[in-house]
Amino acid sequence: MTVTIYHNPRCSKSRATLALLRERGIEPEIAEYLQQPPTPAELKKILDLLGKSAADIMRTGEAEYKDARAAVDAMDEAARIAWLCDNPRVIERPIVLTDSAARIGRPPESVLDII
Repeated sequence: MTVTIYHNPRCSKSRATLALLRERGIEPEIAEYLQQPPTPAELKKILDLLGKSAADIMRTGEAEYKDARAAVDAMDEAARIAWLCDNPRVIERPIVLTDSAARIGRPPESVLDII
């Protein structure tokens, strides 16, 4: 089973989720999404696996969101996905993926049911 974590090394929840995976003997592929954001197609797949919309995974406290809120709120789903890819700090973190499921690691233990 392939496990990938969309990871921000500066985020304590992301670090804790990565440590939890490693404690379970899983060495995931690490996608530092702030350095290499997902493509819209990749993010759409992640959202499908999460069973969530783009709006569901937005960090609404981030300055990028606050500055663009009116425009983002008026966008359709495809446009929101593209906007998130252009503004990856707004994507909730961490996200852990397997081939068939995904979970947001808040709390970190929430990823355990997919591994």
